Amino acid sequence: MPARSRRLLAVEVLVLIVAGAVAAVDSTAADWRPPELFGVLLALALASDLLAVQHRAQRISGAFLALVLAMALLGPAPAAAIGVFSVLVDQLRARNPLPRLITNVATWATFPLIGGLLIDWVVDGWNINEEDVAFYLLIFGAFLVANLLNFLGIAGDYVFHTRGSLAREFRTIFLPVLPSELVSAVLCVLVAYVYVENGFWALSLLAVVLVTFQYLLRQLLRSQSRAERLAAVQLGVLTAMIETLALRDRMTARHSAAVARYARELALALGLPDDDAELAHTAGLLHDIGKFSFPDSILLAERQLADEHWEIVKRHPADGARIVRQIDGYGPVADIILSHHERWDGTGYPRGLVGEAIPLAARLISVADTYDVLTARDSYRQPVSSEEAVAELRRVAGSQLDPAAVEAFAALLASKDIAFRHADDAEFEAELAFESRVRDYARPRA
Repeated sequence: MPARSRRLLAVEVLVLIVAGAVAAVDSTAADWRPPELFGVLLALALASDLLAVQHRAQRISGAFLALVLAMALLGPAPAAAIGVFSVLVDQLRARNPLPRLITNVATWATFPLIGGLLIDWVVDGWNINEEDVAFYLLIFGAFLVANLLNFLGIAGDYVFHTRGSLAREFRTIFLPVLPSELVSAVLCVLVAYVYVENGFWALSLLAVVLVTFQYLLRQLLRSQSRAERLAAVQLGVLTAMIETLALRDRMTARHSAAVARYARELALALGLPDDDAELAHTAGLLHDIGKFSFPDSILLAERQLADEHWEIVKRHPADGARIVRQIDGYGPVADIILSHHERWDGTGYPRGLVGEAIPLAARLISVADTYDVLTARDSYRQPVSSEEAVAELRRVAGSQLDPAAVEAFAALLASKDIAFRHADDAEFEAELAFESRVRDYARPRA
């Protein structure tokens, strides 16, 4: 351990000793009465810590609320004792190294002590009673002060050891969770009011409710975390399938990436919400995933296919939809994939849908698909210019393609450069990278 870190550790040990001495000198028998109140708050702190859950940047626990209640309803010494007990019990789970344990104990002994002394000083100096509104405002303020002291103790130690910036830690850690801490402060005030107005048993019942709520929240967040990990795994599987298809047939993979880009840009140009545009992107990227099962004689064919081969090719929308539908939450994507070869006049496949009965995203993908086949350098046919491709899109509008989507795409091409450069692998990778930020489609929309 560096010398400066050893010096800080010595200071923290000294702070802990001083805090213990002050608590012992200040403590009176009245501070610990009623003893059942101390027991309930201690149990609330320990149970909350045992049920604490880490959710993104925030550790959710009711222990801090119990500490502030102890500061206000008991006194500095009981609050500090509950803080120390909480850290020691949490150590059984966390197994922090000794320097971190000392930091935690020093912090959780000190800020409840300071907060309790501050409350006593204001109550005695201003002659405030528990029935006064000022008492509850004091609890609210003490909650925020204690929260700040807790941050300074833990983050200050971290910044000192890493030579970081406390201001940066304040901006990135303290401020983002401040709104939720304000809500917790209000809850703390309400719990104190329940105790003052209704007595110990009401507080006990409320403590049970809080612990039960935290347990249910913990289970919910764990389920959500598992769902997010599963969604990431599923997306990884689909991406791996696309990459594997790219190894077999780079042309098809690049074509899918181009269709994804065009479909998303077209959806945005039509004023669709971002979620719908991203849905079109995902479906565009996966619209030919059914070709994964094609034999090389079909997938890599350079000549006109025989009729029996065309029957296999026409199965790829249904095959792709069936593959994607197995992924939890990707049902809407599968519906679009199934319909991307339907035609506006009803002569498409596999279901012969007509006009607006075809999902809108599937109609956009059909336009993007046709355009890219016409213009791509690695297309099966001789590529044409963008202007010639737009003319062809307009020619088949109303029979093969949605006329409104064709005109919107033509206007988009005229106003913005969205060209997909098939010869540049970075273009393909960029569309996959965009997809990695795309969401779980199983989540209900507002």
